[in-house]
Amino acid sequence: MRIALIAAAAAALSLSACSERTGDKAAATADHAGDTAASAANDTAANVDAAAGATAAATNNAAANVDAAAGTAMRKSEAAADAAARTN
Repeated sequence: MRIALIAAAAAALSLSACSERTGDKAAATADHAGDTAASAANDTAANVDAAAGATAAATNNAAANVDAAAGTAMRKSEAAADAAARTN
């Protein structure tokens, strides 16, 4: 991202001190740098969205596993209590 900003700044500076042809090329470079930065930002946003979805899915899966483990623990403790009641 810094490289794109530096390239855009260099292109802008060169516009004011160069020939028309060079200025046109510098403007094109600045446009490309801006497009590259925008593309990188869009890619980053898409990656963040994907990561958020994966994190939510993992969290839901972990919650389901905890719920299942709690259910198993409750059934086992009830079975142990029933067994203890039968031996008395």
